[in-house]
Amino acid sequence: MSRFTIFPEGDRALVADFGNIIDEKINDEVNSLASMITAQKISGVSELLPTYRSLVVFYDPLVLTYGELRAQLEKMDPDEASADVSTREVLEVPCCYEEEFAPDLKGLSDLSGLSTDEIIKIHSGITYKIYMLGFLPGFGYLGGLDKRIAAPRLDSPRTSIPARSVGIGGSQTGVYPIASPGGWRLIGSTPLEFYDPSRQDPILCHAGEYIHFSPVSKAEYTDIRKEVAMGGYIPVMNTIHIEDSADRSLISAEGSTGNEQ
Repeated sequence: MSRFTIFPEGDRALVADFGNIIDEKINDEVNSLASMITAQKISGVSELLPTYRSLVVFYDPLVLTYGELRAQLEKMDPDEASADVSTREVLEVPCCYEEEFAPDLKGLSDLSGLSTDEIIKIHSGITYKIYMLGFLPGFGYLGGLDKRIAAPRLDSPRTSIPARSVGIGGSQTGVYPIASPGGWRLIGSTPLEFYDPSRQDPILCHAGEYIHFSPVSKAEYTDIRKEVAMGGYIPVMNTIHIEDSADRSLISAEGSTGNEQ
């Protein structure tokens, strides 16, 4: 039975809090609870906001009281629901690691003692979970980065980072969905649009989903960009089986949250 604490967040929201660590199992439960609430179509619930270790539930107090909503959530067991999941859908994200798109790759090589090829192999050899969205529309905080290529943010953040840049900051990696200031170390770029307001769903990836970076050449990157621009590119989704539900990654909370990028 999952254990989470419920408390009010103003007069139009409540928080279901699962603990004080960043852990994949806890995050699975957060997203399972969100799925359960969505499936039940609770009248008065207007929005759900999953984070690393908690779920914010917004509601209309003229339709649903805090006590009524709390009582419904206390009947739910997201732990049991998350344990039933045996497969994962993984979005393949093409990534070009060539120098033009990776101004910090050489510096990361110097920091880590690894060659640039080794960094690329490590970075693209992991399936990353999207723990939450934040900072920018469509910016996913990804867990599971190999400690060998973790690196502190730049001492002097850039005033502008190109959209679709792939970076590393602390123990996380991610994609800048739009041009933005930021301090993460840039090691590549994806031709996919992680945020496109013209799409029916502007956000490409959502909390609780998984992505995998696939190395591509600059020529392949350019071809995919053209397909994306014309609306003809179909993202590749792969299904992987979870071998051991107890084998979950734990990423350090230190330096891995907050709005500074």
